[in-house]
Amino acid sequence: MAEVEAMPTFGTELKDGFKGANIWVGHGIGWLEDIQQFYRERAAIEKEYSAKLATLAKKYFEKKNKKTSQLSVGETPSMTPGSLESASVTTWATQLTTVESRAAEHDTYANNLISQVAEPLKYYGARFEELRKRHSDYADHLTAERDASYDHLRKIKGKYDTTCQELEARRKKSESSYDKAKAQSAYHQQMIEMNNSKNTYLITINVTNKQKELYYHEYIPEVMDSVQDLNEFRILKLNGLWSVASQLEEGLMKQSAQLMQGLTQQIARNQPHLDSMMYMRHNLGGFQEPANNTFEASPLWHDDNLMVVDEPAKVYLRNVLSKSKSQLGELRREVDRKRRDVESVKNLKQKVRNGTEKKDEVEVVNQLFALQQDLHSVNRKRITAEVETTTITAAVGDVTLGANNHNFKSQTFKIPTNCDLCGERIWGLSAKGFDCRDCGYTCHSKCEMKVPADCPGEQSKEDKKKLKAERQDSANKFLTPTTAAPTHVAELPDLSRSNTMNSLSSRSARRSFSGSGLEAPAENEQPRRPSPSPNPTGGRRNRVVAPPPAAYITDSTGHANGGSQERKGKILYPFDASGDEEISVQEGREVVLVEPDDGSGWVKVRAGNREGIIPATYVEFSSVVPAAPARPSSTYSNSTTSSVAPSTAKKKGPAVAPRRGAKKLKYVEALYDYVAQTETEHSMNQGERFVLVKEDPGDGWAEVEKAGVTGSVPASYIQAV
Repeated sequence: MAEVEAMPTFGTELKDGFKGANIWVGHGIGWLEDIQQFYRERAAIEKEYSAKLATLAKKYFEKKNKKTSQLSVGETPSMTPGSLESASVTTWATQLTTVESRAAEHDTYANNLISQVAEPLKYYGARFEELRKRHSDYADHLTAERDASYDHLRKIKGKYDTTCQELEARRKKSESSYDKAKAQSAYHQQMIEMNNSKNTYLITINVTNKQKELYYHEYIPEVMDSVQDLNEFRILKLNGLWSVASQLEEGLMKQSAQLMQGLTQQIARNQPHLDSMMYMRHNLGGFQEPANNTFEASPLWHDDNLMVVDEPAKVYLRNVLSKSKSQLGELRREVDRKRRDVESVKNLKQKVRNGTEKKDEVEVVNQLFALQQDLHSVNRKRITAEVETTTITAAVGDVTLGANNHNFKSQTFKIPTNCDLCGERIWGLSAKGFDCRDCGYTCHSKCEMKVPADCPGEQSKEDKKKLKAERQDSANKFLTPTTAAPTHVAELPDLSRSNTMNSLSSRSARRSFSGSGLEAPAENEQPRRPSPSPNPTGGRRNRVVAPPPAAYITDSTGHANGGSQERKGKILYPFDASGDEEISVQEGREVVLVEPDDGSGWVKVRAGNREGIIPATYVEFSSVVPAAPARPSSTYSNSTTSSVAPSTAKKKGPAVAPRRGAKKLKYVEALYDYVAQTETEHSMNQGERFVLVKEDPGDGWAEVEKAGVTGSVPASYIQAV
C-alpha cells in the first residue's frame, strides 16, 4: 500500500477534473451490474453446458468491446488509447476466454455462483453508487459555495456602489440645502457608511480569493482523491469476487484447474491503481486557475484600492478585528480537533482495507465524509477570521491593543431606550440592539461596529445613569449639527470632492415614521401640544399626532349624519394643523359641525369654505355634540421627537385626543401606599388611579402613566378598574 500512496493522484494531476473523473468512476460502478448479470445468467445457463456458455462468453465479449474505451480512459480522453485496454478490462477479457474453454457446469456451482458472486456484486454496486453520489453531491456543494462566495462579493460590490451613489447625493444636497449644518452632518455620516462599505468590500475580496484558492488546491483535489480511492476500492472488491468465482470454478472443475490457476494469477495482477494510472495518462489536459478578484472602483465614486484608515474607519476596523481575533483561537482549536478526528477515521479505514479491523468500510467512509464536511465548515470560518485579521492588521496595525471593548449583549429593551451613538430610539419587540453589561452603553445592532472601544469598565448604578445622560447629550448634539463634534464620535474628514453634476435644490423634509402615527416636527414647526411634564429618562418624547377619522359619511345635502340642521360652535383655543386632514383655526372663530366625535376625540368642522378635523375639546357647540369618554391628559408614547413648550403668552388648549382606532386605555387603582425608590418608579397613594401602560411581564413590576410620565410600580400593589 505504501507504493500505491506514493503514486500520483487525481487531485494532484487532474486539478479541476472532477466531473470527468466522477463519470468515469460511475461507469466502473455501473459496470458491476453487467458483471453480476453475467454471473446470474451464467448460473442459469450452466446446466446447458458448453454450447450456451460459448454463446454467453461471445455476448459479453461484445459488451466489453463496446465499453472498453469508457472503462479504460473515460468518455472524453485527451489522448486516444488505440488498442490498449485497462488492466481490469484485460483481466475481464482473460476470464471470458476461460469461459469459452469451459464446456460444462454443475447445479451446485451455479447456486454458489449466485450466492457468493452475483449477490455481493449487487450489494457492493449499490453501496459504491451511493458513495459516488455522495462525492458528486459534495463536489456540487463545494462549487455552490464557491459560486455563493462570488455572488456574495458581487452583492458587497453592489452595496458599495449604492453607498457611493448615496454619498454623491448627500454631497449635492449639502451644497443646495437650506440647513447646511444638517446636510453636512448627513454627508459626513454617509461618508462613514461608504468607507465602511469599501472596507467590507476589500475584506470580502480577500476572503473570496482565499476560498477560491482553497477550492482549486485543496477542496476539489481532496474530493477527487477520494473518488479515485473509491474506484480503487471498487476494483479491490471486484478482484475479490472474481477470485471467489474462479475458486468456485476451480474446485468444481478439477480438469480445468490449470486454466483457472492462470486466470487467478491474471486477476491478482490487476492492481487497483493500474486503471487509475491509465485514465490519468489519457486525460491529462491544460489547467488554468482563474485569476484573483481585484478591487473595482464604483463608476460613480472613483476610488483606489487602499483601505480607509481615518478615525471613524479605525473604530469600525477595530471592532471587526476584535471580533475576528476573539473567534480565531477557538476556531483554530476546533479545526485541530476535527483534523485529528478525520485522521483517526482515515487510519481506521486503512485498517479495515488491510483486513486488520472488522468493520464495514462503506460505513467508515460515510463517517469520514461527515467529519470532513464538519472540518470544512469550521475551516472556512477560520480562514475568514484569519484573512480579516491579516487584512486589517496590514492596513492599520493591531488597533485592538489597549482597546477597552464594551461587554455587549443582545438585548430587547422593555422601556423606551435611545442609542448612545446616534441618539435615535431603538425600535422592535425582538432583540434589536445591544447593551454593555459593564457601563450600560446601549446601541442599535447597526451601530454596534461603529461604537468606540472606550468602555470605562464596570460601573455602579448611579455612574451608569451619569454616563447615560452624558452620552445622550453628546448623541443629541450629533443629531443637531453644531460647530463642535460629539466627544464619542470620531472627527470626519473634510469635503474634498468637487461637484461634477448639476444638482437640484431641495428643501429640508420632516422625518416621519410611516404607519406608526409618529412624526418629528421641523425646526420652525410648533408642536400640537406640550408634554405635561419632563421625561424622567432624559430622552425626548414625541407628540401624539391625531389622525383623521376612518371614514366620513354625509347625507345628500352634504351635512353630517344625525340631522340636516347645522350645528355651530366656537373655537375655545387656537389650533395649528399638522396633517393633511386637519384644519388650522384661531381662538373665537365660528365653525359648523360636519361630523361629530365618534369616540376618537376629534370632530370634523367647516370654517368658511375649508373643512378639516380638530380636537373635540377645542370647540364648544351650541347644541350637544357626542363627546369622547373622559381620559387622562396624556398617553404613553414610545416616540423620541422632542416636544417644544409653547409660549406662556399663547393660550394653551387641552391635550389632543388620540388617533381613531387607538388601543383602548386600561386603568388601575392603587391598593396600598408606595414610595418610589428610584427615578424610574412612581409613588402611589391608596385609591389613586393610573393609566396602565404595560402589564407585569413576570418580574413583579407593571408600568403605569401618571401626569404624562411613565414609571414602574409593584404589580401586586394595583388592581384593574
